[in-house]
Amino acid sequence: MDIFAPRKVKFKAWNTESRLLMRLNSIDCLKGELHQANHIFLQFTSLYDKEGAEIYELDVLLEDYTQYVVFWNHKTLGWNYAPMKTPEAHQPLAAAITARMKRFCTYYELR
Repeated sequence: MDIFAPRKVKFKAWNTESRLLMRLNSIDCLKGELHQANHIFLQFTSLYDKEGAEIYELDVLLEDYTQYVVFWNHKTLGWNYAPMKTPEAHQPLAAAITARMKRFCTYYELR
């Protein structure tokens, strides 16, 4: 059954030293936790933007001229998105929403 099909678990990583977004060829795993020195892992949400680009954790999405950031909500245990200027106004993220947005960059690239 498709409903029980496993999802792809993919990551990109922000290299805190070089300040570059990277796709990793290998990741160290210690007792079930992923580790890579000087990297912040960004998980694939399993969602795509209106042009078919993969959306990852802390990606910045554009709808018209408004920037939204994607993040994991620990209270609701799901992906959310929020306007960059008012992150407290977050909402659940779904395919119907991302289908009208364009991935712009990663949050760290704006800092």
